Amino acid sequence: MQLNDRGVDAESAGEADAGYGRLAARGTLWTLAVHILLLPLGFVTSVFLTRRLGPERFGLFSVAAGIVLWVEAGVGGMFGGTTVKFVAEAEDWREVASALMRTRFFISLGATAALLLVAPVVSLWLGSPEMTSYLRLFALEIPVVALVSAHLSTLAGRRAFGRLALVTGVYGLGRMVLVLLLVGWGLSLTGAILANLGALAVQLAVARIFIRPTLRAGRTAPLRGVAGYAWPLLLYTIGRTLFVQVDLLTVKAISGAAAAGFYGAAQALTRPLGLFVASFTTPFLATLSRMFQDGRTELAGSMIGHAMRLVLCFLPFVALVAGSATEIVGLVYGPTFSAAAPLLALLLFGSVANVMVSVIAVVLTAVGRPGWAVAMTWPLLPVTVGACLVAIPRIGPSGAAAAMTGLSWLGAIAMVLSVHRHVGVHPGPATVLRVSGTTLVAYALSSLWQSTGAWVILELSVITAVVFVCLCLLGELTTQDLTFAISVVRRAPE
Repeated sequence: MQLNDRGVDAESAGEADAGYGRLAARGTLWTLAVHILLLPLGFVTSVFLTRRLGPERFGLFSVAAGIVLWVEAGVGGMFGGTTVKFVAEAEDWREVASALMRTRFFISLGATAALLLVAPVVSLWLGSPEMTSYLRLFALEIPVVALVSAHLSTLAGRRAFGRLALVTGVYGLGRMVLVLLLVGWGLSLTGAILANLGALAVQLAVARIFIRPTLRAGRTAPLRGVAGYAWPLLLYTIGRTLFVQVDLLTVKAISGAAAAGFYGAAQALTRPLGLFVASFTTPFLATLSRMFQDGRTELAGSMIGHAMRLVLCFLPFVALVAGSATEIVGLVYGPTFSAAAPLLALLLFGSVANVMVSVIAVVLTAVGRPGWAVAMTWPLLPVTVGACLVAIPRIGPSGAAAAMTGLSWLGAIAMVLSVHRHVGVHPGPATVLRVSGTTLVAYALSSLWQSTGAWVILELSVITAVVFVCLCLLGELTTQDLTFAISVVRRAPE
C-alpha cells in the first residue's frame, strides 16, 4: 500500500478515526497528558541531582542507573509487549497475566543475584571501584520493577489507559519528592537510589488497587505461542538497551566520570521525546494487536502510516532545540555543565530515530514478526562500540554522540524498510522532503536568534509557532488531523 503525501489512505483513516484509531489515540492522550504534567517534576529532579551531586557523582549515578536499566529492560522486554499482546487477545486474561508475572518475577530474582555478583567486575572495568556498592543497591529494584511492569502491561492489555496513566504518574511524583527529601538530607548518591526504590514501591501499591495478578500458582494458563514472542522481544530489548547505553558507558570508560556526567546530563534533556514512546507505544500495541486479530489489516496499515508521519514531524521541533542547545543547557544546569551543549545538539536528532525504531518494533510485534527487530538491532552493536572507541579518543564525547546519531538513523531506515515489506506502508517522499526543509529552517532560525536566560523560552515558543505554521501550509498538518484529534475526546467504542 503506497501512502499518499500525507502518509495515509483517506477512506481507511476515516473509518479508523471512528473506532480503533480513536481508542489508541485516547490511550495515547491519557498517558501523554500525565507525562506532560510530570515533565516539570522530572526536570526539577534532574536539575536538583546535577547541582547537588556535581558532574563526577552524577556521572556515576547515570552509569549505574544505565547498567541496571539494561538488566530491567531485558526482563521487561521479554514480557512487556508479550503481556500486552496476550492479555489483549485472551479470554481468561487474569490467568494469563498472573502466569506471565510469576515467570517475570522469578527471572528478575535471578538477574538481581547475577548483578550482585558481577558488580565488582563491572566497576573495575569502568575504572570506579566505588561504584560496586551503588550497583548492588540499585540492583534491589530489579524485582520491584518486574512486578510494577507486569501490572502496567496488564492494564494496557485491558485497555485501561486512564488507570495506566495514573499509576505512571505516581512514580514520577513520588521519585521527585523522595529525591528532594533524601538527597536534601545529605544522603547524596545513596539517597537518589533509595528514592527511586521507594517511588517504585509506592507505584506498585497503587497499581494493586486497580488490578491484581497473583504470584500464587493457579490453573495452567493458555500461553501457547508466548515463547515465540518472549524470546525475540528479550533479545531485541537487550540489544536495543545496550545500543542506547553503550555510548555513555564508553565515554565513562575512556574519558572518566566527569565526562560521563556531562553526557548523562545531555541525555536527560532528550527524554521528553521518550514521553511520546512511553505514551504511544503501549496503547498502539494493544490496539494494533486487536485490529490484526479482528482481520482489520487495512485500518491497521492506515494507523501505522499516521504513526510514522507523526514521528518524522518531530524533526523540526528537535532542530529548534538543537539550535539553542547552549542557552538551554545554561538555563537548566548552569555554566558548570556547558560542555553538555554540543552533545545535546547531536543526541536530539538521534533521539527521533530511536522513537521511530520503537514505534516500528511495536508494529513488527503486532504482525507477528518480532524477530525482524532483533535482526536489525544486534548488528549495529559492534559497529557502535567500534565507532565510539575510535571517535572518543580523537574528538572526545562528541564523537560518541555523532556516531550514535548516525547509526540510530541507519537502524531506523532499516526498520522502515522492514515494515514496508511486511505491511506495505512507508512514508511518502513528499512528506520526507517537506519535513526536511522545515527542519533546516527551524535550525537556522534557532541558531541565528541568540537569547540569554529565561528569554530562551520566548525564542523557543516563537520558533515553535513558525514550525507549526510551516507544517500546516505545506500540508503535513491538515484539517483531517485536527478532526481526528477532536474525535478523540468523544467516547471511544469498546
